Amino acid sequence: MVSIIAAILVITGLGFLFGYALALAAKKFAVSKDERAAAIEELLPGANCGACGFPGCAGYAEAIVSSKAEADLCAPGGAASANGIARIMGVSVKSSDERVARVFCGGGSDRTTQKYRYNGLADCFAVHALFDGHLVCSDGCLGFGSCARVCRFDAIDIDAAGHAHINEDRCTGCGLCAKACPRHLIELVNKKKRVHILCRSHLRGAVCNKMCEVSCIACMRCEKICKQNAIHISDNLAVIDYAACTSCGECVAVCNKKCLMQFPSVQSVQGGHR
Repeated sequence: MVSIIAAILVITGLGFLFGYALALAAKKFAVSKDERAAAIEELLPGANCGACGFPGCAGYAEAIVSSKAEADLCAPGGAASANGIARIMGVSVKSSDERVARVFCGGGSDRTTQKYRYNGLADCFAVHALFDGHLVCSDGCLGFGSCARVCRFDAIDIDAAGHAHINEDRCTGCGLCAKACPRHLIELVNKKKRVHILCRSHLRGAVCNKMCEVSCIACMRCEKICKQNAIHISDNLAVIDYAACTSCGECVAVCNKKCLMQFPSVQSVQGGHR
């Protein structure tokens, strides 16, 4: 009995000893957190989307105070966050135009020819891997919502025809949807530039005409009417020089194929989840 009590006392004593040693070690080797990191994290939206390239808002804040990141990498936070962070860090940030995501395809299952009926996993990468997708057009939006699923801001809808629409009022320009598109049809563009060519096919007009109702056929109508010389035809596809484009919309009016669109449009705001 005495030996049992002695053993308990020894174990208890060792527990107190090790606990005290751990407490001393924690105090000695504690890493003090820069108060600026906490203040910066408060300025961030808390989306933890990773668009800045760091593991969440806390990781980005730590990177800023340790001089491993710039103050203007948070797309969801925008200029407000960047300016607030710059004040805390005592630096300046360059003003930049707000960016928004655009889907550079105007097609959909109701406007394009399909090679086969797909009934597999509702994922764009999955269908893209199967004979380069179910659409005849190898540059068309697949419409299975991989972009919508990664959007943290509920800014993307997939309509009944299987086409992605971006609500620019909700879009923060984080770019996660662009990374999620296996056909690279989504890009971040200057929000002030309103006119875009929603086609990426470089096939000849006669071929495009057969496979998609809204494909660019390089008819040159837009090129001829543009007074700013902001549109030219390159490799069977109209291309816009955004530095020269004034978003007047005259090219949109003469496009018979309706592959030129001026934003915001009704389609870019409305849509139903598939």
